[in-house]
Amino acid sequence: MAAFTFDGSSVPFDSGDSVLLALRKAGTIPGGTLCFAGDCPHCVATVDGVSYVRMCQVSCRDGMTVEPHPVGGAPPLPDGTTAHTAPLQIRHCDLVVIGQGESGSAAAAEAIARGRRVITLDSKQGADAIGIYAGLTVLARSQYGLERIHCDDVVVATGAAEIQPVCTGSDLSGIYTARAAEYLLAHGVDLGTVVAVGDPPPGHASVSGQLVRFEGEGRVAAVVTRDWDGTEHTHPCDTAIVGLGLHPRDALFRMARDLGVTVVGDAAIDATIPPPPQAGTICPCANVTADDVKNVWDRGFHEMELMKRATLAGTGTCQGMACLPHLRSLLADLGGTVQPPFTARPVTKQITFGEISAGAHLRAYPRTALDGEHRRLGAEMDRIGGWWRPWTYGDTEGEYWAVRNGVSIGDVSTLGKMIVTGPDSAELLERLYPTRIAGIKPGRSKYVLILDERGYVLDDGLVCRDGEYEWFLTFTSSGATFAEMWVRDWAESWELDVRILNRTMSLGAINVTGPHAKELLERVGLSDPPSYMGHASAQIAGIDCRVFRLSFTGELSFELHHAIADSVELWRALLDAGADLDLRPHGIDALLKLRLEKGHILVGQDSDFDSTPRRLHHEWAVDLSKEFFVGKAATIRTNKAPLNKQLVGLTMDGPAPHEGAVIWSDGDYNGYVTSSTWSPVTEQSVLLGWLHLRNGELPTEATIEERRAIVSPVPFYDPDGGRARA
Repeated sequence: MAAFTFDGSSVPFDSGDSVLLALRKAGTIPGGTLCFAGDCPHCVATVDGVSYVRMCQVSCRDGMTVEPHPVGGAPPLPDGTTAHTAPLQIRHCDLVVIGQGESGSAAAAEAIARGRRVITLDSKQGADAIGIYAGLTVLARSQYGLERIHCDDVVVATGAAEIQPVCTGSDLSGIYTARAAEYLLAHGVDLGTVVAVGDPPPGHASVSGQLVRFEGEGRVAAVVTRDWDGTEHTHPCDTAIVGLGLHPRDALFRMARDLGVTVVGDAAIDATIPPPPQAGTICPCANVTADDVKNVWDRGFHEMELMKRATLAGTGTCQGMACLPHLRSLLADLGGTVQPPFTARPVTKQITFGEISAGAHLRAYPRTALDGEHRRLGAEMDRIGGWWRPWTYGDTEGEYWAVRNGVSIGDVSTLGKMIVTGPDSAELLERLYPTRIAGIKPGRSKYVLILDERGYVLDDGLVCRDGEYEWFLTFTSSGATFAEMWVRDWAESWELDVRILNRTMSLGAINVTGPHAKELLERVGLSDPPSYMGHASAQIAGIDCRVFRLSFTGELSFELHHAIADSVELWRALLDAGADLDLRPHGIDALLKLRLEKGHILVGQDSDFDSTPRRLHHEWAVDLSKEFFVGKAATIRTNKAPLNKQLVGLTMDGPAPHEGAVIWSDGDYNGYVTSSTWSPVTEQSVLLGWLHLRNGELPTEATIEERRAIVSPVPFYDPDGGRARA
């Protein structure tokens, strides 16, 4: 016979049994009133490693393992050997009907008759709706995983739950609601001597009087009632059945009523307000007693929401299904007014982390669309600027010389990319950037700094003009997310009529660079390349691209921006077309050498928190004759102060010192190195570093790692920029 393991013991079951029914047949009965409807917390257990599962709603499976939760405590955390994953299914319909009782079935049938596409959900059929969100979107959990259902309308027909008793002894086993008892009798379970209180199931009569308490040791042995005159009566029994009334299962409706959700049937009834409990546990999930509620009331917590937070009643497994009627009753008794239920919030039932993450795959560091190509080519990947990027393909020097003497391609998809349009777009950019924007002609671009209100450099990039009201902006890889917030915040605060779209994650970019870059691009379709600092739309290898002519490497360079879906095809087409040109990709290691030889700064590495354009030697990127830009007032003010430090270029013989090395002048600390590399083309080490001025003058030489360094002009390579403009 099929069996499962419960608390180390084998429990047989019949086909179709729930775990709780099989346990009851075997004589094992959890403590507390059982409803067999998923409304109470008394039958929660850990099933095959998943905790907070209601045993009344889980069908038995041969070989499954069920562990009861510790009495009065939480189950142990998983040991990491069991992973619970859940697939996500996206569905669409006109109407979702939650609950398939009489009213729910009628609502679904009526909608289907009118030609509407209907999806029904019912916990008895293995599909639990656990949240309703704006959209409308219904989140449901089934044996197949998580379902996210997008719909036009929702009908909540979840019925009503039976009220649980709260009194001394209500935590004993052998107590059932009227529906639970009817269910057990229908499955042939012998309940022994029965005492019923309130509305009994068919075939049973109720004892008279008001329920006072249950008596027994571990299991109920008697029910005590009280007549109107105060006389108590003790009724011995094996089983106690309570029919204390109903309250609606309306949590889903309460969380979504503002979304236009409809509630029908018993889920729409007014809740029965039972007599105020005088003793016993009101909230078995959080072990909150009637005395706890009274104590909190005496300390001034009189509102339902405050009572919930002060006691934690309603925050546990059943989300108020067991305790809410009694909380409302007791607060009404204490304050004279029946308060509305507390706010219902998704999710209505516990779900696993696997279910929470269904359909989502989070990479702590994003990857470009070419990540697989880099790894296929043997790249050593590293986390740079918040992204996984190729550090080297195994031969940094060879990659470097491919750029200087031939042609190379590099993945620059990580650059921040933004479209700004609208009647006030030029006005927005004029105010944001410390250089003149309106004069940029369509098809042209300009290097820009971004300053904060203090005049310090936040980021740099390009402003590219597409039309009268259309602009394309670029930012550094690490600054893209902040840049979007920065642009949006200023546009909103100035109430400008603009539209802003961040394209960083949807556009890839490949840099084609080196003396033979034009030849390579001509082979793949670019017959009329833009001039230096220009940009144009073109088809490259049959792929729509925006082609930018600029240079970070110091050589002839073109950035090909394109939809990420085309990245791999474009990358491979370039590799194939340049095979006889000895084309090879370059990684970040080679790129950093190339850019440093040109003296290009990296914001955040070569700049500091107080780096002004003047300190960075970038005054040329600031036009103080403009009427206004963010940071102008601070820039004017700081420009009046004597310059105390500056980013400078240095050269030295021998291997490059490590970045961060201290710079000494006349035996005293005078700054530090921000960037350094051995320059193959100049055959010396080239550096950028911060130096302090002395008596208003920069030193002409310094000492770094006990070696002489010469303060040198930048760029270190091709100072007139002829190679990039070729």
